[in-house]
Amino acid sequence: MKKWTGADAADLRTALDLSHHRFAVRADIHINTIKKWCNRGTTITLLPEHAEKMNQLLAAATRPQRAEFHKLQTQRAVAPGTLEVDPDPAIWTSPCEDVADDLARKDLTLDRRDAATTIFGVVVGTYLLEPLERWLWKSRNTPTPVPVITGAGAQELDDLEGAARLFREWDDKFGGGLRRKAVVGQLSEVNDLIAAESNPAVRQRLGRIRALLAETAATMSWDSGEQHTAQGYYMLSIRSAREAGDPGLFANGLANLARQMLTLEPAGDGIDRIGYQHARASDALELVRLAQDIVGRSITPTMRALLHTREAWAYAKLGRPSAFHRAADNAYRAFGDARPDNDPYWIQYFDAAELSGTLGGRLLELARKENEFADEAAEAITSAIALRKPERWRSSALDRLGIAEARLIQGEYSEARRLGELAIIDVGKTTSHRVQAKVTEVYQRTAECPTSRPVTELRDMLHPLMLSPA
Repeated sequence: MKKWTGADAADLRTALDLSHHRFAVRADIHINTIKKWCNRGTTITLLPEHAEKMNQLLAAATRPQRAEFHKLQTQRAVAPGTLEVDPDPAIWTSPCEDVADDLARKDLTLDRRDAATTIFGVVVGTYLLEPLERWLWKSRNTPTPVPVITGAGAQELDDLEGAARLFREWDDKFGGGLRRKAVVGQLSEVNDLIAAESNPAVRQRLGRIRALLAETAATMSWDSGEQHTAQGYYMLSIRSAREAGDPGLFANGLANLARQMLTLEPAGDGIDRIGYQHARASDALELVRLAQDIVGRSITPTMRALLHTREAWAYAKLGRPSAFHRAADNAYRAFGDARPDNDPYWIQYFDAAELSGTLGGRLLELARKENEFADEAAEAITSAIALRKPERWRSSALDRLGIAEARLIQGEYSEARRLGELAIIDVGKTTSHRVQAKVTEVYQRTAECPTSRPVTELRDMLHPLMLSPA
């Protein structure tokens, strides 16, 4: 008899196109058991009596359903570290309230010590883009813009959005997932309010707040190294913003999903890393183009500039400097038209410093292959450092580590050592996984430099701060 795991059962549920509840009824197994299988994937082996039920369901399936099951099994087998063990399509097909409840419940009950054994990666490529585009096609008739609520209940809505804004500001300042569980708890509470609300206008406003909280939960999860959890929240944010009729917040969600694609690294040995990165950059370009096609000119110039930076980032990953500069010019041009007073508060972090820092970081990627871009990268990052608002520790740490790396590439080792020491001060103010990853990049760069006292001292300072000290 086939040895069934939770991931196998999840594949079968997907192939049969059944909800958790209907699958539980069909298998005559309690729904909590079904959900536990999905949560724990390949780390849980089904009891013999449950495995027999799965065999019976598979035997009773139609030929196309069995073919879909075997396709899902094959996809999971050949794409380690890339495709999550249970690429549940429910995130695009189930009611948004159910999706939010499922995500929050899993997140709040999962022991973070077990996360590494239950989560293998994120959904990428066709498995990401096809369900997303199918949902976009079905949801093309979107609600009107979020209405202004007055009278009874208006203050409560303002307070809820105020809490969402506070969480965003906290993440923007420190990074690293601090208060992440509080954000998820607040998201769950807002989701319960939506489920109980009958007034369409109030539901729509609450849906927008849910989108904001989901994006913050996603960013905190990503910054804590929990990529799969982050992807789920980004998808929820996209859905919520779309259903709330907020094109800017919807485009922002797609931009964040694209950014995640651009930072992914393949898991395991023997994988073509360059090919993998190019594939993810292509995914990111598709996400940006989807956003641009759907929202058109209905978003502010600042949001258009942000989308162009994601486009530029993808071209840098693909090693296409001419295309990078074209997209970067478009970003600067759009940002030149920006009117901050017309921007929603959640995009105000994307200021001149963020624009320069983001594009400077991408120029640094190009400079790692062609030194000629180092001067341009250093100029952009220096501008970002000068423009940064006080106490944006995560962004400041990334900027300062970036300029230190640029000086290493330029051969200015004493200056790199001085700048690295300044960077470490900001690194100590954040627990950001992204900052730790950047420390590792700079440390690895020092190994490629000629041996000298400044390089050795910089290397010794960075070593204790790395993700995985070498």
